[in-house]
Amino acid sequence: MSTPGFDIVRAGHVEFLVRSLSKSRDFYVDTLGFTVTGESGGSLFLRGIEDRFHHSLVLTESTHTGVGHISYRVRRPEDLHNAVELLKREGIDYSEIEDGDEEGQGKAVRFQDPLGFPVELFNEMEGAEWMLQRFDRHSGARVMRLDHFNMFVSNVDSASAWYMDSLGFDLTEYVEGKEKGRRMSAAWLRRKQSSHDVALMEGQGPRFHHAGFIVSGKENILDAADILSARGYVANMERGPGRHGITNAFFFYLRDPDGNRIELYTGDYLTADPYLPPVVWKATDPRRQTFWGAPTPESWWREASTVYSVFDGKAVRSG
Repeated sequence: MSTPGFDIVRAGHVEFLVRSLSKSRDFYVDTLGFTVTGESGGSLFLRGIEDRFHHSLVLTESTHTGVGHISYRVRRPEDLHNAVELLKREGIDYSEIEDGDEEGQGKAVRFQDPLGFPVELFNEMEGAEWMLQRFDRHSGARVMRLDHFNMFVSNVDSASAWYMDSLGFDLTEYVEGKEKGRRMSAAWLRRKQSSHDVALMEGQGPRFHHAGFIVSGKENILDAADILSARGYVANMERGPGRHGITNAFFFYLRDPDGNRIELYTGDYLTADPYLPPVVWKATDPRRQTFWGAPTPESWWREASTVYSVFDGKAVRSG
């Protein structure tokens, strides 16, 4: 693990742009069971059962859909200053977000990373009621917390190198490259002690594939499938339930009313030992995507969310 001079702790939150907050509330809150922490400025701030802070998912009403920003939490307030120094050295434009500009959150730094994604780093966030033992208020999928992001990039080798060399991520798993001269066609990288905080897949990018949210067990995923179907969301269930070979996790992929993709996810592994070598998968092994060998829907491979500039709000062109 490299030491860039600041310490990213974990994936913090994601902002989805949606056309209707009322439809999104029905999907995320009334059906999947997310908790509402706040609502202001056309945004709904949500958290999971295990979250002790203001939000891990932001839904912002917009004329277009996609991802406004992804966010990582840093360990100390001074890490924001050190991150700015890195951005200056690498010639990356950034903007400083003031305390309270995003509800519940302190000062932050936003920038368009070299891959084209809108990234935010923050340290301080308001606390919120810990819902872990409020069993009387658990519902839907019983979502615990945000776990990871997954994104399409045009070159996994160079994208992974930036995450490792500049941001200090570790490589936990990868799929061997399909093209000559390419080491990897997909990579899983982590800061917290699990399988990953971000996954990078070869494809038309920059585009955001999904946000993964932890549930406590497989039964929560099966319950979620029953609830989604009963509430008329059959068409929103894209893939699974199933088990990944990569990460070993039990999964269920959903599309929200605007097509943004989330994964309900449970059962990956501990990576506390920094000397663990990465797990390597051959691109020809069908078990890497679904351990049971079931085919993946074509939409999962081809469709992803548009990402937007943190400076002018325009769509970032993928190529």
